[in-house]
Amino acid sequence: MPIDAAKALAAEPRIGEITWDSKDVLLYHLGIGAGANPDKISPATDPDELRYTLESRLHVLPSFATVAGAGKPGVIGGLSMPGVDVELARVLHGGQSLTIHRPIPVQGTATATGRIAAVYDKGKAAVLVMRTEAADADGPLWTNDAHIFVRGEGGWGGDRGPSTRLDPPAGPPDQVVERPVREDQALLYRLSGDWNPLHADPEFAKVAGFERPILHGLCTYGMTLKAVVDTQLGGDVTRVRAYAARFAGVVYPGETLRIRMWRQGDGETRVVVNAVMGVPPLERSRERGRDDAPVLADTVVQHS
Repeated sequence: MPIDAAKALAAEPRIGEITWDSKDVLLYHLGIGAGANPDKISPATDPDELRYTLESRLHVLPSFATVAGAGKPGVIGGLSMPGVDVELARVLHGGQSLTIHRPIPVQGTATATGRIAAVYDKGKAAVLVMRTEAADADGPLWTNDAHIFVRGEGGWGGDRGPSTRLDPPAGPPDQVVERPVREDQALLYRLSGDWNPLHADPEFAKVAGFERPILHGLCTYGMTLKAVVDTQLGGDVTRVRAYAARFAGVVYPGETLRIRMWRQGDGETRVVVNAVMGVPPLERSRERGRDDAPVLADTVVQHS
């Protein structure tokens, strides 16, 4: 079996230095659609978008942690850990969870420690939990868990792992927004460090079972968090404490995300999110079956 769970879990962590600056943050924000004017009230950039796109006003969206230092050690690096030997075409990003210990600075240097935190047997697939912890001279910054779904690598009788499924929110959402995905968005987003050809090479995408290159799950993840921060948290990125999502479906560049939000918890300290495809009525006959197709599920933003 290409995945040796015991060996992967026992492997020494990979430790390295990562650095980033305002240019990296700006590029990430542009890659998740910052600077656009989705409501099209005017052709000018929305002044609120300048907190993501102008260095003199820059705030760091917490999901930047998934690409800081070009995302090292990251998913691709984790697939070369001892005990793991799989084909990239069988790999899908199944979910992501992020805990923010304090606001991310606009520029910084940190030590990133990466390891395989868990290996789960889902029968027809295996799930690797790749954990990255980052800390600088002032202490912990963030903890990232990437849940990597490897098709055809399960069935050895291992632990199936905990269920992350949430009960559907009761009642209508408190807010619904739609965010368009540009045709070139995957090509721009990959410049932040995820070079998987699944998001750029049509031939590779076909080998992986897709009709054309798909958008990065982490791009959808960032777009969704930005929508929550902008509409539910007054644009204050420092209020985000944790963010978790399961990737339930694919997005193709050129499509639209429909993001539904429910405020929950004592004092409304979390937002439950459901992201689906939003296909305009005139295009539904052409995009049959895509309207309301799930994209992000079991998604929660914990905040102050």
